[in-house]
Amino acid sequence: MVIHYCSTRGKAPELTFGDALLTGLASDGGLYCPVELPSDPTVASEQSYADAALAVIAPFVEGTFSSEELAPMIEASYASFRHPSVCPVINLQPGHYLVDLAQGPTLAFKDVALQLVGRMLEAELAKRGDRLTILAATSGDTGSAAIEAVANKANIEIVVLHPLDRVSDVQRRQMTTVAASNVHNIAIRGSFDDCQDLVKAAFADESLRNEVRLGAVNSINWARVMAQVVYYFTSARAVNPGGEPVSFVVPTGNFGNVLAGWYAKKMGLAVDRLIVASNRNDVLTRFFETGLLKTARVEPSLSPSMDIQISSNFERLLWEASGRQGDQVAQLLSALRSDGEVEVPQAWQEAIRAEFDFYRFDDGSTSNQIAQTLSASDQLVDPHTAVGIGAAHQAATAFPGRTAPLITLATADPAKFPDAVEAACQIRPELPPHLSELFDRHEHFDVMDGDLSAIATKLRSVGQGG
Repeated sequence: MVIHYCSTRGKAPELTFGDALLTGLASDGGLYCPVELPSDPTVASEQSYADAALAVIAPFVEGTFSSEELAPMIEASYASFRHPSVCPVINLQPGHYLVDLAQGPTLAFKDVALQLVGRMLEAELAKRGDRLTILAATSGDTGSAAIEAVANKANIEIVVLHPLDRVSDVQRRQMTTVAASNVHNIAIRGSFDDCQDLVKAAFADESLRNEVRLGAVNSINWARVMAQVVYYFTSARAVNPGGEPVSFVVPTGNFGNVLAGWYAKKMGLAVDRLIVASNRNDVLTRFFETGLLKTARVEPSLSPSMDIQISSNFERLLWEASGRQGDQVAQLLSALRSDGEVEVPQAWQEAIRAEFDFYRFDDGSTSNQIAQTLSASDQLVDPHTAVGIGAAHQAATAFPGRTAPLITLATADPAKFPDAVEAACQIRPELPPHLSELFDRHEHFDVMDGDLSAIATKLRSVGQGG
């Protein structure tokens, strides 16, 4: 069975996986989703991560990559991860676990998907004799993971937009010190949402899109979400080898990571609840409480990768909750853009609340949680993971009758946020050896206003090898 992919807004043509991989954002502005899902992949606790990934991913890419082509890409993608389990599970306290997703080269969960996506892009472009100019927006971690995934790869240029002075020093330097001729960094005067808007505007410009062969590696690209589904299966099996239900707690900004858990559940994984953990930029928690999607000014926080007010991947969930009514989703999101506020239909709200819980955690509580986790469990965690742990405690208190084990996703290494961690617990985490000279390396990036014409000029220059 070859799975096809359709847009959440219903106007773009259905694509195969290979076309969806290279296209990224649909031509109607929507996000590609699988028309149907494979079910019950064979994932067992004794399997290697690579074998589990092959079982989960192969059905999604059939017709583009055979299992014989996919297997070595998966093996190569995870060969550089620091832990042999790739995404090891840690027993934090009785009934509460962490799955460490920060063992990859850039110390963040984005590596788990992007190491594979980069290889898939290179392989598919080689088959077609084509080229791609990747345009990505980052709130901190996607940029470095994407750069690491495609640096020096043939037929790929990458332009990464990050919000000026709104990522950590480590996050910025992981992007701006990469000495590869196909890597281009731009700091945008504004927020992550401004960066994300520029990416979507560039994709909406059909002439520009075709001229420079735009592609995406943000989680607007289905391949990102697909690759993240794997660690839900592997961590659940590690905690409950017999297949009993678990719940997941996910620090969330752009909603792609927790959405992967929802897809895992729809594929047959026994998931009780999906718990969304937000920081002070709590657009999703406010939706859960009020039924309104309402934009607000982005507030810088200790967990900058979550400093987002428009969560792109929430569109995929709205589409599913609507019964896949693309026209209605498009109208809703158009109203949100024009008015800054929109009420989600009651039936959609109920469908979402049936499977998700939402909690918020402010900076003071985040710092306290870092210290408390170190004291109680001897685990040093970054601010994003601390938000997740705090939400797990809130959920356990709010619903004491729930018995399913909680698995919190640890999304970044504390060394990416040394100032925040040190302020919280008086321990300054050190970078691993392969990044020990990060602050001695030369930085190179441009600073620009959020102006599409300037970005388009840069994209054309890059696309021509400039």
